[in-house]
Amino acid sequence: MVVDRDEDRDLEPADDQLFGALADPTRRDIFRRARAGRLSVSALARAYPISVAAVQKHVAVLERAELVSKHRIGRESIVRVETDALKRAHAALARLESDWRGRVERIDLILDEDKGDS
Repeated sequence: MVVDRDEDRDLEPADDQLFGALADPTRRDIFRRARAGRLSVSALARAYPISVAAVQKHVAVLERAELVSKHRIGRESIVRVETDALKRAHAALARLESDWRGRVERIDLILDEDKGDS
């Protein structure tokens, strides 16, 4: 089934990008490592059995989702976590939880009504 983005109101487009970026285990690990301190892309790359270019691509996805930012110090690109990203993720999850709790409550009401009709 393909969901039309116009019909999917659970997440904002920026939330889709944020959770899409975090869907990959390597990107989640890069994000986790970057949270521990400002690291260069080359330092991050040493932790993985992939090329520096591949790590740069992962960092670029995280950057587009505004989870991290990069700045240069000399020849190094330093990756820094954007703390507002975690707040956005928390807010998006809270909206989803609220929506789904409402749906479950409505289902419970319908089931209770069906029990009364039996």
